[in-house]
Amino acid sequence: MGTVELTTDQVLRWRLRRQHLDAQAPVDGPVDGPVEGPVEGPPTAAAVVALVERLAGVQAQVPSAAELAVALRTGPDGPAALRAAHAEGRLLRTWAQRGTLHLLDPRTAADALALIGSARTWEKPAWVREFGATPAQVAQLVEAVGELLSGAVLTREELTAELAADPRFAPLAEQLASGWGTLLKPLAWQGVLCHAPAPGGRAAFTHPAHHSPDWPGLPPVDQAGPRLLTAYLGAYGPAGLDRFDAWLSRNSLRKSVLKGFAATLGDRLTTVTVDGAPALALTEHLDDLAASPATPATPSAPRVHLLGPYDQYVLGPGTKATEILPAAHRTAVSRTAGRIAPLLLVDGRIAGTWEQDGPTVTVTPFEQPPPAAALRAAAERLAAATATPDLTARVATA
Repeated sequence: MGTVELTTDQVLRWRLRRQHLDAQAPVDGPVDGPVEGPVEGPPTAAAVVALVERLAGVQAQVPSAAELAVALRTGPDGPAALRAAHAEGRLLRTWAQRGTLHLLDPRTAADALALIGSARTWEKPAWVREFGATPAQVAQLVEAVGELLSGAVLTREELTAELAADPRFAPLAEQLASGWGTLLKPLAWQGVLCHAPAPGGRAAFTHPAHHSPDWPGLPPVDQAGPRLLTAYLGAYGPAGLDRFDAWLSRNSLRKSVLKGFAATLGDRLTTVTVDGAPALALTEHLDDLAASPATPATPSAPRVHLLGPYDQYVLGPGTKATEILPAAHRTAVSRTAGRIAPLLLVDGRIAGTWEQDGPTVTVTPFEQPPPAAALRAAAERLAAATATPDLTARVATA
């Protein structure tokens, strides 16, 4: 069998379906079931967990952004189902991909944390110089925090006070209290800490095993890697191993380790080309990819989406993925302090950004604005997802 040749348009249409942004069939049941397209009817917590699993996690550094990402894929009841899934322990909120807070199903969380932790970034001299904790102190923190959070929920202030009372950790009190969680991240990556639903909106922590009855513990890296690579390609493929590594850990894994994951998957992976460039795809998805139209929709009737900030559609491949985001416009999307702007998509490509002021969404296209009817339809979907029926979209004037 020769190399499967795909076009970018085929890949982007497939990603929109796989990420539940285009209506094809309802999301219902486990992730391996028929989960293409937005949910029909009020989503259950189980359906939202299936969506989060399909996306290999939803960035939740800004909780409202995670809720909007889910609402756009499930409807206005999605955020409540997302919160319920977290409260019930079906989802974990923890520092995962790229050191940012994500909501993940327990198995995906365990796989991601095992891989991120395997890089042992807290043992590198630059990290020690920057954050002031030695590898020995981090090891001691892992043991101490694991004991403190076993069967307990502590606010950040309570956890910091408990640790600061220990002479070993008193010099680290300021860092431990930081809202950035720099010293807590290595503890999350070693499986002893995650965020708990907090009373009154205050940050609180617990042990993953206390939060979720489905917490499997951290698996061996050689088991976690192939599973997480499969999950990644199932939503953001076809892609290269370097892109998977950038999504997960900002390219901190060794190339030989990544190649080992691919080798383990064997014929479950197939090398394809996308507009002539090689990439890896899951073999089971080849027919579906090839069946997607190879050319864009007609210019007069493009498929337009309005996605929120920090949406997985761009975070999965990354803002350096030129098939979705022209390099010349990257800074308009990836802004200072790690902010990712709300997105205007046209046929799966990022074609602008938007801002909301009350019921008015102002769209700033990079070049030509989309047809008025297509933009209006996208605004109607955003309005339905956020239960704001009076929402309207306008194009920014120069």
